[in-house]
Amino acid sequence: MAAAPVAAQTVVVSEEPEAVSLTVYRGEKYGGQAIDPNWPTGYALVTETRTLTIPVGESVIRFEGVAEGMFPESAIVTGLPKGVKEKNRDARLLSPLGLVDAYLKRQVIITRTERATGKTREFPAMITSAPGGAVILQTSDGYEALHCTGLPERMAFAQIPEKLSAKPTLSVITQSDKPVTAKVTLTYMAAGFDWEANYIAQVQNRGSDGKGKVDLFAWLTLANGGNQSFTNANTMAIAGKPNRENNGPQVKPTGGSLELKCWPNQRTHEVPYSLGYFPAPPPPPPAPAAYMDEESDSIVVTAQRMRGEYLASYSPVAVVVAEQENLGDLKLYRIPEPVTVNAKGQKQVAMLVKPGAAFTHHYSASVENYGAQSEPMTLMLRGKNTTDKGLGLPMPQGQVMVFENSEYGPLLTGETTLKDRAVGEDVEIAVGTSVDVRMKVTPQSEKADNQRWEIKVTNARNTPVNIEVEIPYELRGKSKAVTKISGVPTWKTTVAGNDSATLSYDIKLERD
Repeated sequence: MAAAPVAAQTVVVSEEPEAVSLTVYRGEKYGGQAIDPNWPTGYALVTETRTLTIPVGESVIRFEGVAEGMFPESAIVTGLPKGVKEKNRDARLLSPLGLVDAYLKRQVIITRTERATGKTREFPAMITSAPGGAVILQTSDGYEALHCTGLPERMAFAQIPEKLSAKPTLSVITQSDKPVTAKVTLTYMAAGFDWEANYIAQVQNRGSDGKGKVDLFAWLTLANGGNQSFTNANTMAIAGKPNRENNGPQVKPTGGSLELKCWPNQRTHEVPYSLGYFPAPPPPPPAPAAYMDEESDSIVVTAQRMRGEYLASYSPVAVVVAEQENLGDLKLYRIPEPVTVNAKGQKQVAMLVKPGAAFTHHYSASVENYGAQSEPMTLMLRGKNTTDKGLGLPMPQGQVMVFENSEYGPLLTGETTLKDRAVGEDVEIAVGTSVDVRMKVTPQSEKADNQRWEIKVTNARNTPVNIEVEIPYELRGKSKAVTKISGVPTWKTTVAGNDSATLSYDIKLERD
């Protein structure tokens, strides 16, 4: 008795989701560095809703347009009649590099133009290898490297290989006893995302006593390093560090551009070549403005001298502000309306608007970083993250730009980074060094059990300044001028305008 034939699988293609949610987690940033725009180091939880028409029997469901950095082992599909029998991540993308890789040991057609006559000639060739920076062809004349003859040429393929996908795709195999239309939810983790806070601190006034007000504004900056956009996504960002195990390196899709190099006789300074059958990549976008009206049809830039009264504030006007909520010990920032996070792009939404926050100004230094040569001290802004001081909310890490008013309007005076700050903590912002307020540290004497040093601070400004100098050593004796701040002995005093101040201190020595 003959065996019954195996029924062929029906392929069902879902080109894009009808609804999507995006929750972005921060990546590791060392030394306060900003987001890497090429491949952000964070990750995201993506939830997609798609409506599928599933036939009777066994079928292959292709979820096209998933995130490029998808972790396939994390994918969960719900809503199918009988669940998922098998799933596969299709990571080979249709691209110049993907085509060459798929056509190894296969025939292609080379079209070459003679410079002298302008005539074109077509001939077959086989791709024998494609190491980094070269495509090796075998022709009737022997072996040669593509685009290394000095003549204009292009390479054509007979057809698109079946195993190449135009978009990153997750395929699952499922079964159904009858035709059904199902609303399916696909949830997965994906690399290539990140977020950070970008603060704008505008100093409104600085009193002679060091007290002042700062208008503090922050953008929630989301980064998408993949080639897939997320349109009208319900978007959230998570602050904190959830425990996450490293399951090995993430495999990125094989698609990409093809950069050809001719060595040793290349004479075009290693200029990457874009194959003629694909358009050249677009130029990099211009730097984004702090705020742009998406409805505007044009942008007009003018330059003129603007007095302070005409440019009272550099802080943008917030139209939509992310709402902060608690998620266990983590902080969740929810954007209250859907937003589009474009491929290879960034999205900014206001997350903090705190005008008139109370800050003090002082000049800071540590004796460890100074010697007998006079060096500038660092101007610091310090506030208290409490409601009565104009703040009182969690402040995620991020970049800070400080502006001060001038006759020409607010001007940039410093740029630094801010670490995560919880409610109740001090918020310190390093504005920059000042050539007017300088310090030097010189040795005075040494005994068997101690050394004597002298700190001298000079103030060339016409107004008094407050200073704080850390002395991170065990000191001998006590001084009313030295107090402990965060456990570190610190000299706090006020230096009058066009004056100086000195402090002598003794360090305990431990002899062997």
